[in-house]
Amino acid sequence: MIDHGKQNLLGVTIDAVDYDAAVNRIRDAAREERPYGVSALAVHGVMTGVTDEDHRHRLNQLELVTPDGQPVRWALRLLHGVKLPDRVYGPELMLRTCTMARDERLPIYLYGSTVEVLESLAKNLTQMFPGIDIAGFEPSKFRQTTAEEKVEISQRIKDSGAKITFIGLGCPRQEVFAYEYRNELSMPMLAVGAAFDYHAGLLEQPPAFIQRAGLQWLYRLVQEPRRLWHRYTVLNAQYLSRVALQKTGRWSPDPAATVAPREEVLYG
Repeated sequence: MIDHGKQNLLGVTIDAVDYDAAVNRIRDAAREERPYGVSALAVHGVMTGVTDEDHRHRLNQLELVTPDGQPVRWALRLLHGVKLPDRVYGPELMLRTCTMARDERLPIYLYGSTVEVLESLAKNLTQMFPGIDIAGFEPSKFRQTTAEEKVEISQRIKDSGAKITFIGLGCPRQEVFAYEYRNELSMPMLAVGAAFDYHAGLLEQPPAFIQRAGLQWLYRLVQEPRRLWHRYTVLNAQYLSRVALQKTGRWSPDPAATVAPREEVLYG
């Protein structure tokens, strides 16, 4: 088990952990019913924090942020000498957390996406993890919610008896959700993005060799060029240039140089 704690990557703090350490942290927080915001960030997720000070504050308040993309793992090694055997990929982290939740008898809740996706996801998880307790699920509203709706959503999750909530709202909305709700819900809140579509059987994951090579971004860009071209061309170039600046000491981003957003941005 590897856990080197939080490391500064472009002003965003990433936890240099492996899968075992990440799942153990989630398990302990669930057992102790502690607020625990979790996200798995690839390059795009990191850059949302770099370019938005409010969002950088949110990300840096989450208790666990794993290196989802290979370029994030490589940057941790380049900048801090941290050697991790693999990235900690959101969809895989979800599966390993489900294994733990079943074994520990910790009920889970699924929040986000559509009813159709959630029904397929719940069915598949039940087949993959016999005995897992899916306490409930709720689709996204695909809009900002009111303060009253936040209370209602929180209460439904509490009343379900869930001890872990998975969030599938897409980046960066799911990280905002984890930040805004984690103190309302004393449990791990895992922002896992495309994991819902992958594990519901709606999207096919890239072959393993593409993932190991750090080319998952290219695989997705070919699939959805119109939607993803900016994310995977402009932001990737900005990421590489900023890593070089931090490595050479020409830029020293300070993760603590943020303040809490003045207003909640409630996604649902």
